[in-house]
Amino acid sequence: MSGAALAVVVVVVFLLALYLLQRYGDLRKQQRVVLLGTLLSWYLCFLIVFILPLDVSTTIYKQCVFDNLKHTSPVIRSTHTNQTEDSSLPHLPRSVPKCEEPWSYIPDGILPVFWRVVYWTSQFLTWMLLPFMQSYARAGAFSRMGKMKTALIENAIYYGTYLLIFISLLIYLAAHPKWTLTWTQLQTIGITAANTWGLFLLVLLLGYGLVEIPRSYWLSSSPDYLLAKTYFKAAKIAVEKAEAEENLVDVMEEVAGVHESIRHNHSLRKCVDTILTKCPVEYQEEIGRNVENSGGEPSVIPTKKSLINLHKKVISAVQRHGQTRVQWSILSDQAFHLEDVTKSRSSPTRQFTHSFLVTPSSWIRRFIYTSTVEWYWECVFRQGFCRFVAVLLCLLSAAVVWSECTFFSTHPVLSLFAVFIQAAEKHYNYIWIEMACFASILFMCVCVYSTVFSIRFFNYYYLVPHHQTDAYSLQFSGMLFCRLTPPLCLNFLGLIHMDSAISHQDRIQTSYTSIMGSMRLLSFISDGFYIYYPMLVLLLCLATFYKLGSRCLNLLGFHQYVSDDDLISDLVDEGRELIRRERRKRQKAEDGENRRFAWRERYGVQGASGRSRASYTELKDNQNSPVTETKRSGITFTRGDGNIDDQQTSLLQDYPSENGSPNRRSTGGRYLSLSPSMTGIFYDV
Repeated sequence: MSGAALAVVVVVVFLLALYLLQRYGDLRKQQRVVLLGTLLSWYLCFLIVFILPLDVSTTIYKQCVFDNLKHTSPVIRSTHTNQTEDSSLPHLPRSVPKCEEPWSYIPDGILPVFWRVVYWTSQFLTWMLLPFMQSYARAGAFSRMGKMKTALIENAIYYGTYLLIFISLLIYLAAHPKWTLTWTQLQTIGITAANTWGLFLLVLLLGYGLVEIPRSYWLSSSPDYLLAKTYFKAAKIAVEKAEAEENLVDVMEEVAGVHESIRHNHSLRKCVDTILTKCPVEYQEEIGRNVENSGGEPSVIPTKKSLINLHKKVISAVQRHGQTRVQWSILSDQAFHLEDVTKSRSSPTRQFTHSFLVTPSSWIRRFIYTSTVEWYWECVFRQGFCRFVAVLLCLLSAAVVWSECTFFSTHPVLSLFAVFIQAAEKHYNYIWIEMACFASILFMCVCVYSTVFSIRFFNYYYLVPHHQTDAYSLQFSGMLFCRLTPPLCLNFLGLIHMDSAISHQDRIQTSYTSIMGSMRLLSFISDGFYIYYPMLVLLLCLATFYKLGSRCLNLLGFHQYVSDDDLISDLVDEGRELIRRERRKRQKAEDGENRRFAWRERYGVQGASGRSRASYTELKDNQNSPVTETKRSGITFTRGDGNIDDQQTSLLQDYPSENGSPNRRSTGGRYLSLSPSMTGIFYDV
């Protein structure tokens, strides 16, 4: 049964990591090395979290067996005082009175090897491989060797700092009179240094998540609050979207100039072709047409270094442009849904009404989650459910904060998590032990990992769903996960008094703490920093509760949603107007689709020569919208504001014939096909 439990956990964790990677990354377009590194880092971190409860229950069973043997064997009783912190007990009897083997018991020797492989692999990823792969993914070189060279140069300072710290550490150990320079002590000091850095960042993220997650559930019970916040986000993302489009056009102008100046017989032409493949399809076609029509003199031929920089700019601009478009679409859908919730509250028929046509794509939508069920959930039950979950999460957050501030006390036991585990340990209820450990560490992981997924460092690190996250952000998140998970697990073991380096209890250690070595080697860290620094989580929770960070960012010009700010109110109003325009735009598009469908139903589709709606031209925007034409090396790009509501359109505009007469007929009396495709008809009617 133990082998089956371990196998199930391994498979489930892999599927979870793969799902998250599929949601945030692009499995088809992004580099395989990037996807593999991110998947491996996420998978190892999730695996540590899921396997740790099994390690705890197995250790408690070993402690039970050892206690029984200690009372019956004088040899074990005499040697117990000299016991090391290694949790493995060889040749344990399989059946000992008063000790029932847990269903998930893992035999001796498996977990220590497993933890060593997982831990050192994750540390190699976070400190060595992933930083190199970040620079490799962002490099603009056109060959693998060029990208590797760029990555090594960019990480020279990074690796040099590690080398300097390592040499200083060796000198310090060699000069210390009480320490001998052994490989085990070097491992322990290195692990302690990595866990100290991770704990420093862990407390910051944990303090934010312990308050923000319960508060987000409580506030999500109010559709009015969610709608106002969505308007605020829409106003911000609209500005970012406009900037991304402007930047993309500027970069495409540079690409067009390079494409015109470097002819097909030039040695750098392959580099230009590589850059063109990274451009959007519509820009590729426009650049090709404009270059064919331009007959001017070629401009100055760029160098290979400038092409490398241009390649890097193209990748960044295209990625950012796609991110803003997807974010705008997601925010628009959220705003439409929340507006529909507000309107459906007063529905006398108790049926949820959508602004736009929703086609049931699954049997659940057709038979179970009907419009009536959706109305009861959105307008009646959702508010109470969200507040109930928020109260439960508040209780868990309070338990974590209390335990972080009192886990050093063993007599009496003040940590709530230690009280629960020790109460279950007295009755050897392994199912309860594993469930309590899993629920506790899972909540702490959600608080920390959700903060990692939600924070944003300008445009350098930002996890965007719907396959829009760039390679740099994916690998940076993998680095954070690998650096945060080991100290998080050690901190949890300290909360339940399973880490003797903190609790100073004489008991068998878990296999996880055994590979960490003796933290008492550095007493100022094990007895000082590891105990008192986690207490700062209380101050961070208070700062998050009063939104001190958001208010400071507002003062610095980085707008955050604070309801009592006048500037934020102006942004909410601006976002409401933008969403209103987007709604009108989509409504026009849906009306056009309905007209096309009605036309097909009335007249039918008779092929290429028959009468159909495709016989008419696609509607074009009128010239009343502000348009700017930018010329660069004979290439013309058109910039528009994209507001269809402010643009007048012409209905059924005829395609001019060769002699200039519209609506020319063929000899058979039918209108010739005036449009190459059926897409976009009546979009702007």
